[in-house]
Amino acid sequence: MRPFYLFVILMTIIQIGCRPNPEVSKPNIVLILADDLGYGDLGSYGCTDIQTPHVDRLAEQGVRLTQFYANAPECTPTRAALLSGHYQHRIGGLECAIGAGNVGRYDEAILLSEQHELGLPPEYAVLPRTLAEMGYNTAIMGKWHLGYETKFRPDRQGFDYSIGPLGYGGDYFYHVEQDPIRQADFTGAHNLAENGKEVFRDGEYMTRIITDKAVEWLNLRDAEEPFFLYLPYTAPHSPYQGPGDDIGRPLEGDEWKEASREKYIEMVEAMDRGIGRVLGTLSEKGLDEETIVIFFSDNGGTRQASNGILSGFKGHVWEGGIRVPCIVKWPGRIEPNTVSHQVSIGFDLTCSLLNISGADTGSLNLDGFDIVNHLVKIDPDVPRTLFWRNRR
Repeated sequence: MRPFYLFVILMTIIQIGCRPNPEVSKPNIVLILADDLGYGDLGSYGCTDIQTPHVDRLAEQGVRLTQFYANAPECTPTRAALLSGHYQHRIGGLECAIGAGNVGRYDEAILLSEQHELGLPPEYAVLPRTLAEMGYNTAIMGKWHLGYETKFRPDRQGFDYSIGPLGYGGDYFYHVEQDPIRQADFTGAHNLAENGKEVFRDGEYMTRIITDKAVEWLNLRDAEEPFFLYLPYTAPHSPYQGPGDDIGRPLEGDEWKEASREKYIEMVEAMDRGIGRVLGTLSEKGLDEETIVIFFSDNGGTRQASNGILSGFKGHVWEGGIRVPCIVKWPGRIEPNTVSHQVSIGFDLTCSLLNISGADTGSLNLDGFDIVNHLVKIDPDVPRTLFWRNRR
């Protein structure tokens, strides 16, 4: 049995449930997730060396949360909590990021990987599945990282359309990881999938693929059918490759380890430009006033990032590993250019979005509370009890 460490962070002693709000309408939803973005790496959060005008504009049009937390200091568990609306500890094997090549990284995850059972079971994917049941057209463009096996891929989880890497992301131009992913229907370490099937886009920058597909998909939408667009960008997760860094082949050896703040900046700025194109498409189609847009990061930044005044980095349950930027824009509902200090966490968004859709959240026994309704009503800040457990 590998050792693990239990870290409990108590904000206060009061728990708040996920209560539906019958007064809300059914807007479109765009949920944008950055990967390894530091708390201090947006202009709206005090950054001075990275230009993020589009995300900063989003903050001007909505509310910026200063005490928002990821459910974990790593990729997979935060995503599991977001899609399930529950602490990831309730789901076997997903308390730690799935390793490259579908590898489990602690005892239970290792066993599940050997049994071909490491991933998010579809019954836990309440966010996309329930939104689909509520009449939403659903899509994910970007990083999955919730299981390589066929039965765990996004097309089995309530998404009408999906494209992106099944694993952590990998080479931005050739979409391979460092190890074979051990899937009979895939080629070696290549892990880019469209609707659950291997697809090749060699030489195309992953951030651009995600953005292009999002814009293409949005251009097919109309005002009659609500949509849920989930955009988990791989940026600025390593390897550190800017848009102009295609070397004509996948990375090899120590090339995977090369890192600098300068490349990190290029990646964040490329993501910001992509987000700007997505937001611009909403505006061009006249959908922006009917759409709630949410942006946050899946965990704290690495040592190439800046977590501002916070201690620690990705992988730590210190503030720098789990406290992340989060912005919510909802025209006509949330006051623009405002700030909230309410303590909140990733799966609060799950509760919020399902309530907004009109779903019966009472039967789902969600662990979060409706942070968006709290922001709409401009309620006083309330105390929370949250906890983190880091498996190693």
